[in-house]
Amino acid sequence: MSDAPTTEVDADAEASAVELDFGEDGRIPAIAQDADTKEVLMLAYVTPEAVERTRETGLAHYYSRSRDELWQKGATSGHVQQVREVRADCDGDALLYLVEQEGGACHTGYESCFYRTLDGEVVGEKAFDPDDVYE
Repeated sequence: MSDAPTTEVDADAEASAVELDFGEDGRIPAIAQDADTKEVLMLAYVTPEAVERTRETGLAHYYSRSRDELWQKGATSGHVQQVREVRADCDGDALLYLVEQEGGACHTGYESCFYRTLDGEVVGEKAFDPDDVYE
């Protein structure tokens, strides 16, 4: 019989809540990924308040660095992200939101914010016309 702990014990030991490290600026990156297709949709930043609102509502909330405010994804466009699960990385300084995306994730109208290569080639699909959504 081995003295090594079993997987069950290891899983129980690691099941405690993750302490997030928001660093000096009080925010960490959060990647939104389609829960079904696994496509990476966007990257944004979150504060403790944004994470709490996401957990309370089930809708993705982020922190806008340009507007210096908390925002709910899709509040203007209607293209909300229903959050199925939030995962933390090993250091507790980045999050992964597994989401059900309604409409496009990118404010430019694409399904994903990662719709072009470094050379500028468009490789993503357009989901909506931003002129029809934003005033």
